Amino acid sequence: MLWTEKYSPKNFDDVLGNVKVKNEILEWTEEWLNGNPQKCLLLIGPPGTGKTTMAHLAAKEFSEFVELNASDKRSYDIITNTVGESSLSRSLYNEGLKLIILDEVDGIHGTEDRGGTRAIGNIIKTARHPIIMMANDPYSKRLKTLKTKCTVLKLRKVHTNSIVALLKRICVKEHIEFDEYVLRNLAKQSKGDLRSAINDLEAIAKGKDKVTSKDLELISRKDEVANIFDSVRTVLKSKNIHHINDAMKLEAEPNFILELVAENIPREYEKAEEIAKAYEMVSLADTYLGRAFQTRVYSYWKYSYKLMSLGVALSKEETYRKFARYANSSVYSMLSKSRAKRTLRDAVAEKMGEKLHSSKKVVREQFPYFETMFQDDEVACEIAAFFDLDDKEVKLFRSKKIPKKVKTAYAKKLSKTAQEEVEKGLRGAFKTSNDTKAGGSKDEKSKKTEKTVQTKKSSEKEMISNKSPAEERGKKRSAGKSTSKKSKSKEKSDKKVKAGKSDKTGKKDKQTSLFNF
Repeated sequence: MLWTEKYSPKNFDDVLGNVKVKNEILEWTEEWLNGNPQKCLLLIGPPGTGKTTMAHLAAKEFSEFVELNASDKRSYDIITNTVGESSLSRSLYNEGLKLIILDEVDGIHGTEDRGGTRAIGNIIKTARHPIIMMANDPYSKRLKTLKTKCTVLKLRKVHTNSIVALLKRICVKEHIEFDEYVLRNLAKQSKGDLRSAINDLEAIAKGKDKVTSKDLELISRKDEVANIFDSVRTVLKSKNIHHINDAMKLEAEPNFILELVAENIPREYEKAEEIAKAYEMVSLADTYLGRAFQTRVYSYWKYSYKLMSLGVALSKEETYRKFARYANSSVYSMLSKSRAKRTLRDAVAEKMGEKLHSSKKVVREQFPYFETMFQDDEVACEIAAFFDLDDKEVKLFRSKKIPKKVKTAYAKKLSKTAQEEVEKGLRGAFKTSNDTKAGGSKDEKSKKTEKTVQTKKSSEKEMISNKSPAEERGKKRSAGKSTSKKSKSKEKSDKKVKAGKSDKTGKKDKQTSLFNF
C-alpha cells in the first residue's frame, strides 16, 4: 500500500491546514442531513491541499457516493446518463442522501468531453442530492458559469512546518532514522503539496533504516507551474532575478501576461520615472511579440518575456512594502463593449467600399473626412441616400439623426428630377419619330428625281441615234481640226520652255567658264 493511502486522514481532525474550509464543509453536511438543501460546493485549490480527501470524508456522512474523475470520459451524454440520473433518483439498497463527487472540473475540455460543463450546469439546477466539485485553477474559463451556481471554497497550500511534522510521524511509525534538515528540504521542495512530500519520502526511505542528505540528490526539484496573478505580484514586488524567472514559468499566453503587467504597474509603482521606464519595457516587449507573430520566428518570445518580467521589475529603485489590489486587464472588457460598434463600422465600410470600388481598410481611413462632411444636414442626407445608410449607420459619423424636414425636401427634389428626366425622354422620343417620317419623304423625292434624269438621258441617246451620217462626218471633221490646233499650241509652249531652260544653262556655263580658261 502506498504511504499516501496508508497515512491518509481518517476524519476531519486529521486534515492539515484550511481549518475554516473544514468547518464550512461540516456545517454544509449537517444542513443536508437535517433536511435543509444547500448549494453545490466547489473546492478550488492547488494539488495536494486535501480537496479530494475532504470530499471522501464528507461522503462518509451520507449513505453512498458517486464519483467521476479526470480519467473518466465526461461528455454531455455520459454525465447526464450517470450523474444526472443518480442525482434525481434514490438508492435501491440504502435510504437517505447520496453524495455526488466531480473531480477536476476545470479539466473538462476536448472532443471527448464536449458539452460536459453544460451537462453539469443542468444537473446542478435539477439535483436532489448534495454535490461537491473540485478544481485546481481558480481563473479557468470553464468555471465562470459554475461559480455563480455554487458555494466556492478556496483552499490554501499546506504550511511547511505542518508538512515537516507529518513526515516526522511517518518516519517514527516506519522506524526510520532521519535528519530534520532532510525532511525540511523535502517539505520546501514540495511547495505546499502534501501528497508530493509523502511520495518523495517514500521514494528515498522505503527499504532503508536511515535518511541522509545524500538521498536528496535522487529527487529532482519540483517544476511548479505558477499562478498568473502570483507571477505578476512577484514581478512588481521583487527585484530578485531568480525568483522572477521562476515566477514566469506559466501556462498562459504572453499577450495576456503582458496586459496584466501593464494594467497593474500604476497600482504598485508610485514614482513617475519608474512608471515611465516600466511602460517603456512593456512597449519593447510588445514590439518583439508583434515581430514573433508577423514573422513566425518565435525565438523573439524570450526577449519579450525578459523585458516584461526583468525589465519591469528592475525599473523600480526600491521594493514597495504595501498592499496593492491587483485587477484583471481592462482591455478585454473594453473590446467586448465595443464589439457592436466595430461590427457596425465594418458593415458601413463594406457598403461604402462597394460603391467606391475600394477595400474596407481604405474606406476606414477616410472616415474622419466623412465625419466632417456629415455635419451638414443636406450633404449628410445625400451621402446617406447614395450609400443606402440607415439611422444607426449614420450615427457612426454624427451624434444626431438627420432631420425629417431635410429628408422630405430631398425626397421631393428627387421626385422632381425624376419627372423632368421622364419628360425629356418623351420629348426626345417624339422628335426621333418626326425625323424618321421626314427622312422617308426625302427618300421618295430623290427616287423621283433619279427617274426623271434617267428618262432624259435615254431620250438624248435616241435623238443622237436618229441623226444622219453626213452630220456625223461634219462633226468628226470639226473635232479633228480642233485637236490639231490644240497639238500645235502645245508644241509652241514646249519650245518656249526648252528655250528658257537653255538660257539658264548658258548663264551657268558663262559663270563656270572663268575657271576653265
